Amino acid sequence: MTRDSERSIDKEKDPAIRFAAVNKRFKFNADSHNSVLEIIVSAFSRSEKRVTEDQALWALQEMSFDIMPGECVGLVGNNGSGKSTLLKVAAGIIRPTAGRVEIRGRLSALLELGAGFHPDLTGKENIWLNASILGLSNSDIARVYDDIVEFSELGEFINMPVKHYSSGMYMRLGFSVAVHVRPDVLLIDEILAVGDQSFQIKCISRLHQLNAQGVTVIFVSHNLETVRSLCSRIFWILKGELVIDGDTDEVIRSYLASHEAEGEKNSEVKSEAIRRWGTAEVEITSLRLLGSSGQERDQFVVGEPVIVEMHYLAQRDVKKAEFGLSFFRDDGFLAGAPNKQVAETESAVSQGSGTVRCHIGQLPLLAGVYDVTATVYDATGVIAYDHFEQIKSFRVLNKPDDEAGSQIEISAHWDTVASEVQIGDGTRSEGSKNEGSEPNPSLAVSKHAQDPSG
Repeated sequence: MTRDSERSIDKEKDPAIRFAAVNKRFKFNADSHNSVLEIIVSAFSRSEKRVTEDQALWALQEMSFDIMPGECVGLVGNNGSGKSTLLKVAAGIIRPTAGRVEIRGRLSALLELGAGFHPDLTGKENIWLNASILGLSNSDIARVYDDIVEFSELGEFINMPVKHYSSGMYMRLGFSVAVHVRPDVLLIDEILAVGDQSFQIKCISRLHQLNAQGVTVIFVSHNLETVRSLCSRIFWILKGELVIDGDTDEVIRSYLASHEAEGEKNSEVKSEAIRRWGTAEVEITSLRLLGSSGQERDQFVVGEPVIVEMHYLAQRDVKKAEFGLSFFRDDGFLAGAPNKQVAETESAVSQGSGTVRCHIGQLPLLAGVYDVTATVYDATGVIAYDHFEQIKSFRVLNKPDDEAGSQIEISAHWDTVASEVQIGDGTRSEGSKNEGSEPNPSLAVSKHAQDPSG
């Protein structure tokens, strides 16, 4: 692994993180002996011990990618897919079996609860210890110490040995140190899940701030909505291999679809669960698509008005709720996503049932079949009260006069410019019909072909 001190850096072109054909293999012996008798028998055994491929786990295989400064990349994949191993290799905790890892700048990592903390030291002493290891001077640590304690909200517990801390307190201290040591690269494994909801929101907000300041972040979480809200790029890792590196929504949809395709959801309820998640504090109970007359429909014509009516049930009062819609073509393409946050309007939701409506003056979608995803989030856009994918399907038809079935609806107008007509040895200018001149015969035929009624 190389650091920026080992070579010159082009800040405009060099990635913050680079993996070049990185592999990591863990060896284990399936025939390891756990008792004295097994060891004695093994010593006199004629069988020869061999390390086979079955006794070697390739946690990372030919992993290659570049992450540029200021990018926030999420890692998704099943347990055991290699996400945590990737972070540990990036952090320098374990060395790759083969390949090259390059990290630019100061790296801070939050990978496991209590990692890097001495259990017999107090929270205060561990702050100084960790910050020193990360390269901060005493004056730098003194400058950020109060901010770390304030952000962690540990109060008087900062003077208690951390071996008495709960999991949530460990997470608070670890995250606070990690984000206050001025990192250039920040690695976070699935650890925020142990914190309470209010502190999770606080942490996600700070990650947004750091990312906006140019800090490079790799974030691992099984909460896909947290990943979606934070990351603009996602790596899907499967059995140590990078399956897809792409746009957040694209990768998440592929990742979820793969679970359904593999039959991991064996019932209607489970199939719905993978398409729906949230706290259920505000639950979407139904969604209707209405025409201009107010009648429910599942078929519309390009350009006509549509009303999307969403019914919900709130378990408690919510001061600010953000309702949203997304329209996906049947091939997975995101065609549009009107939501109240973009419209700069907020809804105060009272306990009980209610209805919100989204009015679309002219349906801009072109002919095809579309799925509707309906969502309700908190004001930060981080906590999903209800995220329901494919809650409704509908069809859009071409206008009656659009026989060609165009792929793009272009709003345009036509006019006629003066043309030159050859007459004998000279030319004369012939204007449009509106100017009092005779119409150009070829132009008139063209108009007639485009407008048979004319």
